[in-house]
Amino acid sequence: MSAARRCCLLRALAGFFVWRLRNTGIPQIPCRFVHLHRVANDRLITFQYFNFLKRMLQQLDQEKKVVYKISPVSPVHQSWSETSSRNELREVKSAAETEDSVIPVGGESREDRRWKEMKVQLDDLPGILARLSKIKLTALVVSTASAGFAMAPVPFELTCFLFTSLGTGLASCAANSINQFFEVPFDSNMNRTKNRPLVRGQISPLLAVCFAASCGIPGIALLTLGVNSLTGALGAFNIFLYTCCYTPLKRMSIANTWVGAVVGAIPPIMGWTAATGSLDAGALLLGGILYSWQFPHFNALSWGLREEYSRGGYCMMSVTHPGLCRRVALHHCFALIGLSTVAPVLDITTWTFPIISLPINLYISYLGFRFYRDADRSSSRKLFFCSLWHLPMLLLVMFTCKKSVLEKEDKGDLRGGSHEMALEIRLP
Repeated sequence: MSAARRCCLLRALAGFFVWRLRNTGIPQIPCRFVHLHRVANDRLITFQYFNFLKRMLQQLDQEKKVVYKISPVSPVHQSWSETSSRNELREVKSAAETEDSVIPVGGESREDRRWKEMKVQLDDLPGILARLSKIKLTALVVSTASAGFAMAPVPFELTCFLFTSLGTGLASCAANSINQFFEVPFDSNMNRTKNRPLVRGQISPLLAVCFAASCGIPGIALLTLGVNSLTGALGAFNIFLYTCCYTPLKRMSIANTWVGAVVGAIPPIMGWTAATGSLDAGALLLGGILYSWQFPHFNALSWGLREEYSRGGYCMMSVTHPGLCRRVALHHCFALIGLSTVAPVLDITTWTFPIISLPINLYISYLGFRFYRDADRSSSRKLFFCSLWHLPMLLLVMFTCKKSVLEKEDKGDLRGGSHEMALEIRLP
């Protein structure tokens, strides 16, 4: 009896355990596995579906759709031979038209983005080479060199002046062409420079380099042999400084602005050395005026082009250090007043020059202060356009107030005479 009772008790416990599992655990475990399997499958299918859509969109972008012209249906009452002949003619015409009217979807935008060499006529080549050499900037360089030559305290020599102007212009054309050759990938990202000849493919890079060499070598040779070796060395150094230092620094450091200012300050020094054959204090003063003038000029220009410089990958003060950009422009506006005051001290001009030049220097300083205070496009544009007429007017006033050679000779004679008189008095 005890064994039977034990068996009944074990059977009851086993039945209760089985009943409990049926009601709770067992149905839930398969359902959970099925749910997880479905979720995983759904996620896998969704991921694959998005990949499939992505591939399809890429294929649609690469394929070219062709637009066919559908020929009209012929009337029913015409004879079979007549309709068949007309249909054949229409099919031939439509096939010829579809060959000419293939319209690739998105093809024009891709073709515009690709670099391709354009066919240029011979009549357009002078204009292309002029834009390659930045003819306006070259004219400014030649004019500053001419101002340095004219301010030199020596008699004017026409032949030397022409050689200096021509050699400086050729050197500037060479430097600008090499600069554009190096900056083709970056100029294509800027609206201001995307129409340059090398970017548009109007001229090949090999031809651009050959043009730069054909300008640079004769230009330096003309300055060295036709003028003097000091002027030729300054011209060669300026080409090196502009192409090998300033151009790569534009994408590396804001120090490129100061290096570029040195490049712009060398042409008037070249004009002075071409006339005198020596590097005097007057040459350094003219270089200092050009050096300080470039900061309000270029900083105001770059302020309105910050987005383009950032897109092109150039490291400019207006992009990375906007506060420093405005301060430097203001400081060099004040420096122009001080440099104008130093000119009569160095016996280059009369004392009327700092007085006459004071209003225009004060005006550009006022615009520089507004640019520093407001920091907007309007103030930067006013400062930039003021700098365009400020420099030629300042140099013109400086030339009109220049001390003549006769005055300096008389002054030197007076000094020499007084020295001789002092020697005579000292002698018994």
